[in-house]
Amino acid sequence: MEKVKQYIEDNKQRFLDELFELIRIPSISSLTEHKDDMVRTAEKYRENLLAAGCDKAEVIPTGGNPVVYAEKIIDASRPTVLVYAHYDVMPVDPIELWESPPFEPEIRDGKIYARGADDDKGQGFMHVKAFETLVNNNTLPVNVKFMIEGEEEIGSVNLGKFCDDYKDMLKADIILVSDTGMIADDIPTITTGLRGLAYWEVEVTGPNRDLHSGLFGGAVANPINILSKMIAQMTDENNRITIPGFYDDVLEASEKERKLLNMAPFDEEEYKKAIDVEELWGETGYTTIERTGIRPSFDVCGIWGGYTGEGAKTVLPSKAYAKISSRLVPDQDHHKISEMFEDYFTSIAPKAVKVKVTPLHGGQAYVCPIDLPAYKAGEKALAEVFGKQAIPMRSGGSIPIISTFEEKLGIKSLLLGFGLESDAIHSPNENYPLKNFYNGIEAITWFYHYFAEEMKS
Repeated sequence: MEKVKQYIEDNKQRFLDELFELIRIPSISSLTEHKDDMVRTAEKYRENLLAAGCDKAEVIPTGGNPVVYAEKIIDASRPTVLVYAHYDVMPVDPIELWESPPFEPEIRDGKIYARGADDDKGQGFMHVKAFETLVNNNTLPVNVKFMIEGEEEIGSVNLGKFCDDYKDMLKADIILVSDTGMIADDIPTITTGLRGLAYWEVEVTGPNRDLHSGLFGGAVANPINILSKMIAQMTDENNRITIPGFYDDVLEASEKERKLLNMAPFDEEEYKKAIDVEELWGETGYTTIERTGIRPSFDVCGIWGGYTGEGAKTVLPSKAYAKISSRLVPDQDHHKISEMFEDYFTSIAPKAVKVKVTPLHGGQAYVCPIDLPAYKAGEKALAEVFGKQAIPMRSGGSIPIISTFEEKLGIKSLLLGFGLESDAIHSPNENYPLKNFYNGIEAITWFYHYFAEEMKS
């Protein structure tokens, strides 16, 4: 493996230059004006995969953005790894908070600053370069397939059907994913669980037009006021979600599990300092690690209505809107939760308004057993690079498609991520440490080595 390590060292700048070419394409999946950029990014990934040594790579259309599929089959009798990543990114708003243009990657203090630097172009591209490294050194020990989609940030709406349509093509022994993070930059981490997700847009309508707030205020229900009151009723004084039956299917963690979970290094004061808050907030009776790993949550992700321009306009708006999400835990079904939310939310609305709830997307929670050959290979790979044992962690985030893979393809996923909380994914000034980018490439090459060994035993 010394030749492998040297190859990475010799090609560091080229790897970075090629990543920057990918980042410069503004592949924002939630904005229709970037439709052509999605195709451009997929084609760029295809070019990179062919150059890295894949026997074939193609851009396959879907009902939305295309999927990039590539493969190298060295021996049909050997194990197969299916690499999953996504090439779409989040919007960049508020643009004025960026210290450098979001699609012009810039290196500052040893970090790449750009939208997609971590999530997921930086982490996804590590896999292309790790694969290239092994191919060019004739040390690739397993078959490798790539499935890189362009809709993860909008719920992977077409990937489930893609898995149905191409189930035979996607056959593998494990799905390898780098779209998660590490507890700290010196603590290697394997994510063993993801929370599920349910997401809605709600619309509250009062009068049939905007009204003068002086002539009608106090006599007609203001949809923004009503929406605010309804949202306030969704959690109680202990920050528990008030939807009847919401917790019925929650898989409760045992005291032993909670103890192990809280053994992970965590400095609450540093946590608060990093996000500039004086006090943390959440469900009573649980630690911060538990609240973001094994407990469900409820959040308003956006709220708007009425006049928001410069100066004053005394208007009583006709409509108010909000985007709302709930993170779910194992055994909670996102379809069931979505229906429960709609029933409850409409039931608490006064007759003075009309309420419309539109489910946007969702996904199930996921748990990875730590006795899988892939998990053991991941542990060994991280130990080679970081010199210490990896810590298993349950993430508060969601990657809805991971549970879909298990349902549609019958394959478990290993979540081998290298991001950090300070990377500010989904926020202005998203970044990714160069050290993590290169360590990730090396660790992935070791993963293939140990996965081949584990599958033999």
